[in-house]
Amino acid sequence: MFKLSEIKELVKLIDQTSVQELEIENEGARLHIRKPVKTEVVNVQAAPTTHTYSQPPVAAVAQPAAAPAVQAAAPEAVPAKAPAADLHQIVSPMVGTFYSAPSPEASSFVKVGDRVQEKSVVCILEAMKLMNELEAEVNGEIVEILVSNGQLVEYGQPLFLVKAD
Repeated sequence: MFKLSEIKELVKLIDQTSVQELEIENEGARLHIRKPVKTEVVNVQAAPTTHTYSQPPVAAVAQPAAAPAVQAAAPEAVPAKAPAADLHQIVSPMVGTFYSAPSPEASSFVKVGDRVQEKSVVCILEAMKLMNELEAEVNGEIVEILVSNGQLVEYGQPLFLVKAD
């Protein structure tokens, strides 16, 4: 069974990312979270072992019988800036919050121009209150930091560009 605090945290994370839909099954209970399109009608349904929550979780709107549902087209993806061929991308292995330093008072793990080794910690990714250190993966020089401190990042999103040795 899912705890309300876990559901609220997942809804908050989904709301702050470009993820449109999430479905999780655990011990016979199924949780389905979906962001509505702005012109979409939102229906909330519950079954004994199935919980469906739409974003926002309390917005349940009944559609008038005479009005047809209008479905908006999916927004077009903005192409990411293509890195130079000789640069290595350090990408996010998860959805979470990017932190450039171990604490608010501390200096950043790395800055543009810093040299890193394979096992050098370059940032912390926080997901579900867990702090995960991310390592550089290559030896080289940090050329560009693509995200800002405290920014939510997606799975696979480029975080750093490194000129590998």
